[in-house]
Amino acid sequence: MTRLDQKRTPLFDAVKKYVDDKVIQFHVPGHKQGRGIRELSDYVGERVLQMDANGMEDLDYANNPTGVILEAERLMANAFGAQNAYFLVNGTSAGVQAMIMSACEPGDKIIIPRNAHKSTIGGIILSGAMPVYIQPEINERLGIAMGITEESFKKIIKEHPHSKAVFLINPTYYGAVSDLKAIVRIAHRHDMAVLVDEAHGAHMSFHDDFPLTAMEVGADMSAASMHKTAGSMTQSSVLLLRSDMISPQKVKQVLNLTYTSSASYLLMCSLDIARKQLATSGSDMLENTLEMARWARREINSIKGLYAFGEELKGTPGCHDFDETKLGINVRGLGYTGYQMEAKLRKEYNIQIELSDLCNILAIVSIGDRREDLQALINALSDISSKVGDVEYKNTVIIPQNPKMIVSPRDAFYSPKKMIPLEESIGEIAGEMVMAYPPGIPVICMGERITKDIVEYIGVLKQEKCELQGTSDPYVNYISVLGAE
Repeated sequence: MTRLDQKRTPLFDAVKKYVDDKVIQFHVPGHKQGRGIRELSDYVGERVLQMDANGMEDLDYANNPTGVILEAERLMANAFGAQNAYFLVNGTSAGVQAMIMSACEPGDKIIIPRNAHKSTIGGIILSGAMPVYIQPEINERLGIAMGITEESFKKIIKEHPHSKAVFLINPTYYGAVSDLKAIVRIAHRHDMAVLVDEAHGAHMSFHDDFPLTAMEVGADMSAASMHKTAGSMTQSSVLLLRSDMISPQKVKQVLNLTYTSSASYLLMCSLDIARKQLATSGSDMLENTLEMARWARREINSIKGLYAFGEELKGTPGCHDFDETKLGINVRGLGYTGYQMEAKLRKEYNIQIELSDLCNILAIVSIGDRREDLQALINALSDISSKVGDVEYKNTVIIPQNPKMIVSPRDAFYSPKKMIPLEESIGEIAGEMVMAYPPGIPVICMGERITKDIVEYIGVLKQEKCELQGTSDPYVNYISVLGAE
């Protein structure tokens, strides 16, 4: 693949020229370079709102690019080793749904890990595909789902040999990576397209100490959250394609079903600049990021009652490789749940971590972090530990078994539903999803049988004041199930 000039930012340059030309605007947006919303302009600055333009010839059109957006997307594809790249302004969720809709038609089976993000269910409903869930490995000490194994993948292929595609996560939220190369090889031997959720792996192509990426091992499509770990603005992501099984025309056709005709130029410019930065300076920036993450992990592991897990997990079930910038910290040795630790860090130390669960907290270490910020986290954790007496560690994590899918998510979505109290829902078929957010992994998906374990697990999450989403009732005292009122 010919290396393009990655120092260029064609879209950003075009937007800068548009602002500098002081074009008289009679087009949307209605704030007209911030003059129509002074309170916001005074806070964020005029330049930001001057860049908030709309599609036109010199700035190109996001839903049918032929000019500077297309040039910027080609540079993005080249940087990641893909054939095609598509800017996304509705996050990687839009990319996940586009991948599934590009690979699957109604009735097609797609193999999906049960710890996939909620957006996969949206893709299933939109495409009409039938999910075949594969159980990820569970690390019982940490109480988290890992990746899938080559053996479990081979087993499920034998049970569902005519599946059209497989959907993988690379890496998981906590940093675990499956043997992506082996799974891609197996899937392609069975004529299955490989779709990869790389929401938390946009940085991994740009330093040799990170796990292999989807494009590097021959996957067909991947969606990467540039905003999460690669420096672009929140909501901006990229969809990557390198496939003999899925055509660029099909992908564009799918994107045009849901893509906005008013894509944010601020978001797209941030993608253009973040790509340039990673392609030209990413290796050095990520070297510094890795050094900080490794140092912080060592420091935290010297604090009584804490375990910052990392590369030692490699070779355990479901963890072929590991992304060291995911600073996961098991806090049960201090007698806290992750939820309690998250709240304590925010309220008492002014520190906000990425996510918490029953046993762990997770800090994302990225190219924007500073050593003094990590030092503040280390100091806070050390202070908390110093105030805790001896704790008898008990593993109280309840991880329910995969519920059985009775009705496809699409059929469940369109079926009549009724609301009943959560405690009375055992044995019913779920009419909506319940998920802890973040990470946005469903505890129960629509169309699945609600079990006693599921209800008890939701009860534990509620008791711990976990942020639950997906239900009509924001407090999850009631749940929607299939059936008439």
